[in-house]
Amino acid sequence: MKTYSPKPVDIHRDWWVVDAEGAVLGRLATQIANVLRGKNKPMFAPHMDVGDHVIVVNADKIVLTGRKLEQKELLRYSGYHGGLRRIPYDKLLREHPDRVIRKAVRGMLPKNRLGRQVIRKLKVYAGPDHPHSAQGPQVLEIEHTRRGLSEA
Repeated sequence: MKTYSPKPVDIHRDWWVVDAEGAVLGRLATQIANVLRGKNKPMFAPHMDVGDHVIVVNADKIVLTGRKLEQKELLRYSGYHGGLRRIPYDKLLREHPDRVIRKAVRGMLPKNRLGRQVIRKLKVYAGPDHPHSAQGPQVLEIEHTRRGLSEA
């Protein structure tokens, strides 16, 4: 039996739109990363980019559980002495909510050129509007509950 490897002609990319309002960051990021990689398709190949495009709207209404909003920090290091920059997630969520989702999804992708190719298919917008309506995106249903507890 031969191993199946999809041809570039066989790859069909759909566009999905995700509403992040009220969604928990980590749970949303895992489901987005799976769609970007193509793990939800039967033709998935770990060495190829067979995934779809994902548009995330309402990124400013994302939820972080526990005390992560006050305690979690984005660390950036310039490489120089004293060049460590710490940005708290509450400030990051206020000023650049798209970076919060992009960083969470990026951490779940491969750390190589395949991961860099896959992350380009993610579009994140703070508000409810996006400029990709011409692509005809379908709504991707994301589970917004915390560990099986439904919001009543």
